[in-house]
Amino acid sequence: MSLHRVFAIVLRQIYLIRGSFPRVFPLFAWVVVDMILWGYLTKYLNSVTSSGFNFVPVLLGAVLLWDFFIRIMQGVAMAFFEDVWSRNFLNIFATPLLISEYVTGLVLSSILTSVAGLAAMLLIAVMVFKLSFLVYGLMVIPFILVLFLFGIALGIFGCALVLRFGPASEWFIWPIPALISPFAGVLYPVSTLPQWMQVVSRILPPSYVFEELRAVVSGGTVSGMALVWSASLAILYILAAYRFFARVYRHALHTGIIARYSAENLG
Repeated sequence: MSLHRVFAIVLRQIYLIRGSFPRVFPLFAWVVVDMILWGYLTKYLNSVTSSGFNFVPVLLGAVLLWDFFIRIMQGVAMAFFEDVWSRNFLNIFATPLLISEYVTGLVLSSILTSVAGLAAMLLIAVMVFKLSFLVYGLMVIPFILVLFLFGIALGIFGCALVLRFGPASEWFIWPIPALISPFAGVLYPVSTLPQWMQVVSRILPPSYVFEELRAVVSGGTVSGMALVWSASLAILYILAAYRFFARVYRHALHTGIIARYSAENLG
């Protein structure tokens, strides 16, 4: 793997973002709206309950982490979609670029764009709504890493779907976080779900993340087994997503899909 070629993919994304306000604006706009909406909701819940329970780390913290996961996934997808929309695949894959270098470049681009959104979320959550990550302790770090890995996996998987079925299939990618959020237990314990949904939750790394963080906020302890299992699942999904992307890429080369990628639907 050549770091120079990986950096070239990242540099292209930097140039695209730097020179385009419409690309910069979404990095901050939606996360700011989410933080304000959920921040004031948690303040309202704190004001109308007499139990003394603090909803800020439970709800606002969960929303912040979930938005971080979404930014990571969409960061990978958006970097890929730039090549879809500009019909740039022939130019990219006519070079000696390896598929591993291309995917690594997408991931690093996602990190850069996600850090910007995360910084905006943290600024609002901490300065305006007094969210303190001291409540979670150091265990928040490995759990954030789990969300990061799973977001990367879903981003690569979404890119593979679009590469296989054409630009029109990008509309299948955007709803993915919303579709899995009921099973992930972002805002409520997984135990409140019906049995069949709990079965699905057990194979989703985010469900372990939010369950354990709620336990910490409630004064409990983190389960090391849950952390290991969620991290293992996330790594497994990354390997599976990359393998899927590589197979789709080889299929695209053998069938000539890349040469006619301007079509809306590739069949």
